[in-house]
Amino acid sequence: MRRLAVAAIAWHVVEFAIAVGAGISAGSIALVGFGADSMIEALAGLVVVWLFTGARVGSHKAERDAQRLIAISFFAIAAYVGVEAIRTLLSARHPEASWIGIGLAAFTAPTMPLLAIAKRRLGNRLRSAATVKEAAQTQLCAYLSVALLIGLGANALLGWWWADPLTALAIAGVALWEGRASWRGEGCCDAC
Repeated sequence: MRRLAVAAIAWHVVEFAIAVGAGISAGSIALVGFGADSMIEALAGLVVVWLFTGARVGSHKAERDAQRLIAISFFAIAAYVGVEAIRTLLSARHPEASWIGIGLAAFTAPTMPLLAIAKRRLGNRLRSAATVKEAAQTQLCAYLSVALLIGLGANALLGWWWADPLTALAIAGVALWEGRASWRGEGCCDAC
């Protein structure tokens, strides 16, 4: 469990650096949002590691606290990405093409679902709803990767600048939905 968590956290930090750097350079809220999601995923991974250390192992209260911390991270993604996407649309700020972002999204789109499946299976085996919700956050990264490919690709190939902030709004909606479910304790693991 610990090796999977540490490897995932390390990847998310690298993903964050690449996405935010490329997003700022291109003026892409979808790419910066993707980077923000990566950092929040790393923090959610740390929450799960925290959950499985010391006296917290097997504690229902610690499990619920971890699940709520993960929910808060979903809300943070939704708020930031949603506000920035609306600002981009209203100001008609045209992001530049980001081939680095397209390459990153093309890599993460097929790999994040595999990581989410591994985390979800582990969460079910450990009977940890927080771990399952953290896997849902990794699945959100997969959705964001596909949306990012579409948005960045439409901007780069067709000049549709508005595809970038619309993509970001769709991801903000999914993050809000996941956050509500996690806060309420819904979507618990299969075995719980």
